[in-house]
Amino acid sequence: MALSQDRRTQAVERWGDMVYRLALARTASVPDAEDVFQEVFLRYFRHEDRFQSDEYRKAWFIRCTVNRCKSLLASPWRRRTVPLEAAAEIGVEDDYREVYAAVLSLPAKYRAVIHLHYFEDLSVAEMAETLELPEGTVKSQLSRGRALLRDMLKEAEL
Repeated sequence: MALSQDRRTQAVERWGDMVYRLALARTASVPDAEDVFQEVFLRYFRHEDRFQSDEYRKAWFIRCTVNRCKSLLASPWRRRTVPLEAAAEIGVEDDYREVYAAVLSLPAKYRAVIHLHYFEDLSVAEMAETLELPEGTVKSQLSRGRALLRDMLKEAEL
């Protein structure tokens, strides 16, 4: 069953920021994040009638976004250079721009867990399930990512 235009707009308004920020955190590229955003919502619109609750819908959006980012990053056609300054300017409140720019400069494995924990409020168990990693790995990546981020922010005096 096709979604009405109003329901599609509501879905993008409700879940769009989360999908975009996660895609941006995973890819560190505005154009790549926009591509992932479009792909995730195209998939959602095709299968929206399968979702029973907002909790399941949120988990699906996160999982689908992570999977699309993995596919994009594994693609041999992916561009390897990314202007982080441009990525830090979009989708983040002014108060957090410098911090988010520091998060985007972290290595990818730390960037994802930091983003999911602080910006999407996921627990370690939820992150482990979403990223398909053991909880111990998520905990160590979160700890190491925090340490790197702390050092970066101290150097920048934020």
